[in-house]
Amino acid sequence: MKTRCIFRLTTYQESQGHPYFVRLTNLSKLILLIAFFLTMASCEKVIQLNLNDSVPRVVIQGNVYDQPGPYTVKISKSVNFDQTSDYPPVTGAKVVISDDVGQTELLSESVAGTYITSKLMGIPGRTYSLTVKTGGEIYQAKANMPYAVNIDSIYFAPNPISGDKVTTIRLLDPPFTANFYRMVYFINNVQQKRFYTLDDELYQGKPIGYSLMSRDNDTKLKIGDNVTVWLESVDNGVYEYFRTAGHDDGNSASPSNPVSNISNGALGYFNACSVRKITATVRK
Repeated sequence: MKTRCIFRLTTYQESQGHPYFVRLTNLSKLILLIAFFLTMASCEKVIQLNLNDSVPRVVIQGNVYDQPGPYTVKISKSVNFDQTSDYPPVTGAKVVISDDVGQTELLSESVAGTYITSKLMGIPGRTYSLTVKTGGEIYQAKANMPYAVNIDSIYFAPNPISGDKVTTIRLLDPPFTANFYRMVYFINNVQQKRFYTLDDELYQGKPIGYSLMSRDNDTKLKIGDNVTVWLESVDNGVYEYFRTAGHDDGNSASPSNPVSNISNGALGYFNACSVRKITATVRK
């Protein structure tokens, strides 16, 4: 954004001999100061938006859990600003997941752009690596799988401001380690778009109550709704991706702002996490 202002400044020497020149009194100085600020307020603001087409980028979304597979890696291409959010799949890629104890697997393409494992097992404490080869480029990522943290309880209470029911989970954060969490929220088996993240910087070793707040266009809870929450224990790189993606309210499948943990300019994330789930029904 640029601001253009035009001023005509007259020096004392330039004004000598001018028939209307008067030495500035205190009142004159005050009037001049007010005039200066009025001039600044009326400056022309020039806003320049660059909406040029961008080069499509590879978008990778992969997950490995401490639950039985198969695990999935989805690969697509980003789209331009003015196009619909129908991301074209990337087919024919070579996708490999391995861990730090020698386990490795070449994934097979089940449908266009979706690659799945057949025998890989996610085990907490291990570091998992992803390698994707496509279009003459190589994209790589690593993610450590933390140990699971259990959910103690779940309950529903009205928001004191809106009156809408809010889902809250409770957990006991483990001491002596930095822990990062992502919550995945389902209402009647439909995953909610918003990203929920939490780190334990202020809660290490303490009980935590986390409320999954809704916004204007989110699904509102009602009596009889079935609610499921996944508590994913993730590493710092995955946490940073979902934390920064949350600024977009989870409305984009391949947002450009989040901090990706994948190399070579790819968008998206590779996540190795342990998961604990809890389900409840809204009664009253």
